[in-house]
Amino acid sequence: MALNNFLSIFLPKDKVFFGLFEQAASNVTVMGKLLEEFVYEADSDKRLHISKQIEDYEHKNDELTHQIFKELGRNFITPFDREDIHYLATALDDVADYIYATSKKIQFHNVNPMDQGIQKMAEVIRQSAGQIGIAISLLRELKHPDKITESLVKINSLENHADDIFDMSIKNLFDKETDFKELIRRREVYTVMEIATDKCEDVANVIETIIVKYA
Repeated sequence: MALNNFLSIFLPKDKVFFGLFEQAASNVTVMGKLLEEFVYEADSDKRLHISKQIEDYEHKNDELTHQIFKELGRNFITPFDREDIHYLATALDDVADYIYATSKKIQFHNVNPMDQGIQKMAEVIRQSAGQIGIAISLLRELKHPDKITESLVKINSLENHADDIFDMSIKNLFDKETDFKELIRRREVYTVMEIATDKCEDVANVIETIIVKYA
């Protein structure tokens, strides 16, 4: 019995790590959907309610990230490199942070999200978060690296599209906005949203590294 307990320390904790990553990816996917819903909602009270939901999911992801790091500390053998687990957990947490930061800035600065640039960026974030969910769900088996790669390519393409939306939105903002304070507020929102898509691409890059090593 004692020997079995000792040997169990060295067994891979696939179910633990993959389960935690899948929960985090699922939360990010939901947050992307909520953000899109948030920016298309005209009622400020309903937007406030949605923003609180986004905040709750961000807190849940903080807890999951902490749990992943705890598991790293207590397990000798992991399903893939320890640094990759750390990078992936951090990258997923960053996506959640910037989705939450977007809704927070819109609420804090009282920015009206009924703006084509903001709404298009939210659509890209929602799509990218959805592809993250798909890619993470396929990591457990790694039997279909081509399907994972398909999602990663979509995320990279979406990030490029977000850059184009960002550039055009900033141009339109400087061309049309006469209120300097409003210009600064909206620029901050665009910037945070663009960073959110960058963070989605960071997740894709970490997953690609894992595929190269283990698929």
